[in-house]
Amino acid sequence: MKKILVPIDFSEQAIYAAKVAAKIAKQTGSELHLLHMLELPTDIIDPSNYGNESNSPTTLLYMKRAQEKFEKMTKRYFLKDIKVVKSVFFHETFDGIIEESTKQNVDLIVMGSKGVSGFNEILVGSNTEKVVRRSKVPVLVIKNEIENFKIENLIFASDFGPENKKSFPKIVQFAKIFDAKIHLLKINTVQKFEPTLKTHLKIKDYIKGYDEDIFTINIHNDDSVKMGILNFCDFIDADMIALNTDGYRGLMHFFSGSLSKDLANHAIKPVITFKLEE
Repeated sequence: MKKILVPIDFSEQAIYAAKVAAKIAKQTGSELHLLHMLELPTDIIDPSNYGNESNSPTTLLYMKRAQEKFEKMTKRYFLKDIKVVKSVFFHETFDGIIEESTKQNVDLIVMGSKGVSGFNEILVGSNTEKVVRRSKVPVLVIKNEIENFKIENLIFASDFGPENKKSFPKIVQFAKIFDAKIHLLKINTVQKFEPTLKTHLKIKDYIKGYDEDIFTINIHNDDSVKMGILNFCDFIDADMIALNTDGYRGLMHFFSGSLSKDLANHAIKPVITFKLEE
């Protein structure tokens, strides 16, 4: 891992993400690319006319304010001894993040997620969801402040079908960076049930050729896939959840329904997504 991209809007959630990204950067010796996208109303600035006399003062004012915030942020203790690259662009947030991640050839995107609605917050309608859906590189979603970030126990939730296998080496490689145990998790529901022995043999075949000591095989029964993942995460006190996304429907094909009110404010652990290989 050489480059980590962190979109920054200077919100609390963005700072939480930057702190986690900084710890990963220190552990891996990576550069940290902090990106701020300025989305200005069209009646204030037309980016295609950048430099026009009527636009320049407003443009420069917004740019100056962003740079001042960046300057203050880069002096924060958690960025000490890390190579930080700062960028400010006039662009729509989602498109700008994807374009910059490609341009800079980053290995990981770390994003904050607002809201308190568990998985639903990163699934529907947000810039984070759009990046998760479209990014070709892994996206790590951070929701809460994590004082002692570590990855010792990582859950990989899947149905372990053949279409998921191409991206699996990236998940294993990521876990090895942190010497983490990978807990392979298949959720059984009433609507979609699979016999334990069949699932166990399927997973054993899935990890054939890998060192089996880095894995545990887990088959968990629950009311829904979402509930099963969240409950199992709590049960083993996992540090992170890894999932695949197909790039078209985000993670919605993986989940159905919504979390109950009791879990609406559940403080979920970080979620990292890997796009399925075509």
